[in-house]
Amino acid sequence: MTNRYHMRAFLGRTAALAAFVALLWAVQVVNWITGYGLNPAFGLIPRHVSGLDGVIAMPLLHGSFAHLMANTPPLLVMGGLLVATTTRALLPVNAVVIGLGGALVWLFGSSAIHIGASGLVFGWFGFLVARGFVDRSLITLGAALVVGVLYGSILWGVLPGQPGVSWEAHLFSAIAGAAAAALVRTHVHVPRLGGVDLD
Repeated sequence: MTNRYHMRAFLGRTAALAAFVALLWAVQVVNWITGYGLNPAFGLIPRHVSGLDGVIAMPLLHGSFAHLMANTPPLLVMGGLLVATTTRALLPVNAVVIGLGGALVWLFGSSAIHIGASGLVFGWFGFLVARGFVDRSLITLGAALVVGVLYGSILWGVLPGQPGVSWEAHLFSAIAGAAAAALVRTHVHVPRLGGVDLD
């Protein structure tokens, strides 16, 4: 019964991830049809009250199909690792990544319209890597290793200087993800590695 329950929960979380990615593509189609009018209407605009709703809407909006295409594979890979290892803490983790990361961009970001799910990608990256060191279980260290090997190079994206790229969203979301790893208990029920000093 327990295994069946865990399998149903896993399949439910996997379906939610697939539905989220499908939603991103549906929003992109609507955005394209409207001449990308959703971006100025709902994008995150730092220090403007009218852009505050972008804290939540920013991950749903993209500047082109190529932009969304670039974000889709890491969303599926890191989202899959979250689905497999984070269990009931998915909502709190995402609330911290989106809420804290977006709030920091709104407070300190450059004067532009910030859009794209890459902030979410960097938040998940920061969470998965930091959680490996916080939790020290075989599963979370393994997930951190996989993410580091596959996507460690994205850390260059937190540096300024790339035209049209919201490095602030990347940086602040990665920080928010690391904070979520420290603040949110993810209930990975496997033995921790005894006697391992990662400090």
